[in-house]
Amino acid sequence: MASGARNGGLGSRAGGKMDRQQGSTATPKAPAGKPRLSAAGGAYRRTSSGPLPAAGGRNSSESGVSSRVRVAVRLRPRNAEEQAADADFADCVELQPELKRLKLRKNNWESDTFEFDEVLTEFSSQKRVYEVVAKPVVESVLEGYNGTVMAYGQTGTGKTFTLGRLGDEDTAARGIMVRAMEDILADITPETDTVSLSYLQLYMEMIQDLLDPVNDNIAIVEDPRTGDVSLPGATVVEVRDQKSFMDLLRIGEAHRVAANTKLNTESSRSHAILMVNVRRAVKGRSEMNVSMSAENGHSSSMMDSLRPPIVRKSKLVVVDLAGSERIDKSGSEGHTLEEAKSINLSLSSLGKCINALAESSAHVPVRDSKLTRLLKDSFGGTARTSLVVTIGPSPRHRGETTSTIMFGQRAMKVQNMVKLKEEFDYKSLCRRLDIELDKLIAENERQRKYFDDEIERITAEAQYRVAEAEKECKVSLENEKMKYHQEYLDSIKILEEKWKVHQQSPKKQIKEESTSNGDVQDLLQNEKMLRQSAEDESNDLKNQLSHWKKMETTATAEVVRLRRMLDTEASQKDKLEEEIAVLKSQLMQLSLDADETRMGLDTGDGPGKIFPGLDSLMSHSRNSQPREQSNGPKAPVAKLFEQVGLQKILSLLESEEPDVRVHAVKVVANLAAEEANQEKIVEAGGLTSLLMLLRSSEDETIRRVAAGAIANLAMNETNQDLIMAQGGVTLLSMTASDAEDPQTLRMVAGAIANLCGNDKLQTRLRGEGGIKALLGMVKCGHPDVLAQIARGIANFAKCESRAATQGNKVGRSLLVDDGALPWIVKNANNEAAPIRRHIELALCHLAQHEVNAKDIVSEGALWELVRISRDCSREDIRMLAYRTLTSSPTLQSEMRRLRIEC
Repeated sequence: MASGARNGGLGSRAGGKMDRQQGSTATPKAPAGKPRLSAAGGAYRRTSSGPLPAAGGRNSSESGVSSRVRVAVRLRPRNAEEQAADADFADCVELQPELKRLKLRKNNWESDTFEFDEVLTEFSSQKRVYEVVAKPVVESVLEGYNGTVMAYGQTGTGKTFTLGRLGDEDTAARGIMVRAMEDILADITPETDTVSLSYLQLYMEMIQDLLDPVNDNIAIVEDPRTGDVSLPGATVVEVRDQKSFMDLLRIGEAHRVAANTKLNTESSRSHAILMVNVRRAVKGRSEMNVSMSAENGHSSSMMDSLRPPIVRKSKLVVVDLAGSERIDKSGSEGHTLEEAKSINLSLSSLGKCINALAESSAHVPVRDSKLTRLLKDSFGGTARTSLVVTIGPSPRHRGETTSTIMFGQRAMKVQNMVKLKEEFDYKSLCRRLDIELDKLIAENERQRKYFDDEIERITAEAQYRVAEAEKECKVSLENEKMKYHQEYLDSIKILEEKWKVHQQSPKKQIKEESTSNGDVQDLLQNEKMLRQSAEDESNDLKNQLSHWKKMETTATAEVVRLRRMLDTEASQKDKLEEEIAVLKSQLMQLSLDADETRMGLDTGDGPGKIFPGLDSLMSHSRNSQPREQSNGPKAPVAKLFEQVGLQKILSLLESEEPDVRVHAVKVVANLAAEEANQEKIVEAGGLTSLLMLLRSSEDETIRRVAAGAIANLAMNETNQDLIMAQGGVTLLSMTASDAEDPQTLRMVAGAIANLCGNDKLQTRLRGEGGIKALLGMVKCGHPDVLAQIARGIANFAKCESRAATQGNKVGRSLLVDDGALPWIVKNANNEAAPIRRHIELALCHLAQHEVNAKDIVSEGALWELVRISRDCSREDIRMLAYRTLTSSPTLQSEMRRLRIEC
């Protein structure tokens, strides 16, 4: 990359080189149309670290603010090696942090001077680096703008230390990633804001997920309309606290690819990319709009409820670039050399893009590398970008230091249009309307229940009052009637007594006649008065009864009124339901309008088939076919399968008659040879039935054919998991130990060989005795059996090699632990071509990893590897052996000791 950057343009073309140190320093010329600022402010210096203008609604996202890429340079102190080797030489750079300048010495008399936004000495703390490089970008991200922080420099100059240091032992050593997340989590509101992240690495031009290593080739999706890039296949984890973020960083760092080179004991071999997505609710904007519309007289309850909240979506991208290096200085070779080529190629593509942007070229080669596609928004896009270039003091690396400085100078010329990322939160509006709808429905139900209860109460009270009034009226009438009747009887009795007395004494009666008549008249008058009083009382009672009847009528009218009110509430409920339907339709229309608005305004954001159908059984079937045809036409297996049905055929496997079971298992084996039938057989329980036959049957033919059918089913990865889950490897191992027929052993060995080709089953397969079973069948000596054993060992060694390369396996090979290496060496030059080819391939895969090298040498396999690299008939195996011999230090040392030339 260093040479590529120099060829890309130094001196006046780069625009950042100053006059030699013989007079006043010159400031680079500013691009046309842009303000030129004083040297005290740095080359093209302008204040871009402060807060950006606040956006006044969604229209603010349509116009951007120009912001130049800010570049800081950081000097690494001398390490122990440089202190010893360069003790007599001065540093190749001299820093002037107060002037924000850097002098690059060409010799003892001449030097070049460069200006940067910040100059950080070797004594600058991690906190200082974060505050001047990344904190302004983090603050912009919290305000709703995209931001990028990136480190660039030679291998071993402290890029990963600056960005990704976790600071477990010393909190002061925490890098930019940890400090940035601390500020973000401290500023957000957990109830309304969310923070999520993805952690990726770009390794050998493949985007790999550091949080899910299985996801090792993530595709870049580009919006054909806006040109924005995204990674929908990456793992996204929501972060709530700093501890969970630190755990995620540790997981990612554990999966990142690193290697030991001459320049760095733990050199990063991939570009690490941390993407932090911040989603924040904008407080106060909606309330302000509501109050303004209320003052203007245009507010309504419906429109207020339909007013969506505003959210800001921003993204912070932290990029730890792999170091640029010269091959002759890093000492890379073998696979490490290929990694270095890929790293230099991607960094060269990034340098070309920055050159094109700095020179306002019409064409920017963004598509030359996946790195430049991912950083499309960071350089020349809508993100606020801050770059820290790291350099070393050693004069031996002056060329790389010059290339790094020139890269930073060109990056300072790149202009971005920073834009606010705001949009309406229609999902939150939908949830709020659903809650209000539920509240209205509940309130309507409550009021309806209240009216029903009130009607029942008033009706019961009116009925009770009417009944009481009728009862009191009836009692009063009876009492008055009895009272006046008794008075009437008493008065009659008195008159009768007086009449008797008058009859007994007529004279006295005559004398007292006048007095008696007066008394009678008085009595009659009194009787009339009593009758009148009784009639008045009766009329009063009738009036009271009429009053109570009127009250009953009033109560009935009240009931009718309440029923009318209930009907009115029912009609209001119908209207409310109609309004709800209108609200839903309006909400749907608003969602469609939102999608159109967002689109208009968002400008930023396996092995081959080893047993194709039981060879021996099929050949026997073909040889016996003429006899069968002579006895009459016989339906083929496929036609039999369609006519009889799979369930019927599988049920015959449990027949008590041995001949029936033999024929049934042969039919199932022939069906299993067809890939289209395998899924049906497994779903119908055929695999379980075949394993039961291996466990329970003593018939050699049944066990041989069942093992062959299982071998065919084992070619499918899903079936392999089922075979392991049902103890298939244990049953196959038991069958191998009991069988003597070579054909049965060939079928069993083929089934185990297919299972050996599954990366996920390596440990379980070895733990259940699969490898020992393969090695135990060696004593048979039959070539077909040995060929299947060799194929299984080759499959197992290949999967181990792939797992070790990906970092999923450490330690010595399981094949070596189980004693397979002596047999491999013994048969590496077998006369049978299939056996020899698989053994040669297995030996090459075992020798690829340094941890197995001592066993390779001690078992005499080194000579076989040399023979394979020279005499193997297959070019791919011959080249694999050659690369293995040349890339292993242990094997190379042994070859030099034995004076063997590859």
